[in-house]
Amino acid sequence: MKAVLLTVGKTDIVSIATEINNYTKRIAYYLPFSMEIIPDIKNKKNLSQSQQKQKEGEFILSRLNNTDYVVLLDEGGRLFNSNQFAKHIEKKKNTVARNLIFVVGGPYGFSEAVRARANEKISLSKMTFTHQMVRLIFVEQFYRAMTILNNEPYHHS
Repeated sequence: MKAVLLTVGKTDIVSIATEINNYTKRIAYYLPFSMEIIPDIKNKKNLSQSQQKQKEGEFILSRLNNTDYVVLLDEGGRLFNSNQFAKHIEKKKNTVARNLIFVVGGPYGFSEAVRARANEKISLSKMTFTHQMVRLIFVEQFYRAMTILNNEPYHHS
């Protein structure tokens, strides 16, 4: 299984991008992992929120294969603590044959077409974070899950 974090727009805060890269490299020690970036939509000032979601949705869907297992990082998704998330990832490692794709949408969320394509939704918190922070929180929690599954001392229960 390969895991991918698919995001809309680049991370332009250097300190956050640096930490994301650090965790991405650490995760790759345990399984193939990458972050793929869909460029921001051009001329989005001329588009409504709905049109932006639609365009972003088209770009997201164009990056997915039929065999991908797609997980939306969505405020309405299932909540986990770190140990539960690790167990959830372990199950996916044993059941997902190809790619496990985690998707961070744009500022207005996901189009209906993307929601319909998703296999599941998870939430990182009941709180709201910037899209750039979500990326960092997700890769840190994914790394934490890998260390939990491998009984390494990074996570303290």
